[in-house]
Amino acid sequence: MTDSNLRVGHLDWTSGMSFTARTPGGPAIILDGKNTEGPGPLVGLLLAAGACAGSDVVSILEKMQVTLHTFAMDVTGRRNEAHPRRFNALTISFRLSGEGLTQAKADRAVELSVTKYCSVLLSLNPDIPITTEVIIQD
Repeated sequence: MTDSNLRVGHLDWTSGMSFTARTPGGPAIILDGKNTEGPGPLVGLLLAAGACAGSDVVSILEKMQVTLHTFAMDVTGRRNEAHPRRFNALTISFRLSGEGLTQAKADRAVELSVTKYCSVLLSLNPDIPITTEVIIQD
């Protein structure tokens, strides 16, 4: 019996602070605590949050009959100066263009992702403010 709600990751130490990370049988990524061989763990968390929110936004906009032409995001996290040096604020900037895309549709898709659907963002401590910016491009 398998648990469809269970997610598993595996990491192999390669050298220094670098790890090869993957899901069992899946593709690999490099995470490096020194940010030389690959993104560091905290940047990896930012990238995961962006990919999660972005996937939601794509899915929601498709249901709104929007055909995306471009979609890019910048995700920024501010850390505490003292330990624990966790994130204390996140900002996600969404830049989109597409057929049938309006500011209202894009804003709604982002709001639904950030407040209801993005499992990565919703797994973070709720005291971390998440600010979004939605830019429609021509």
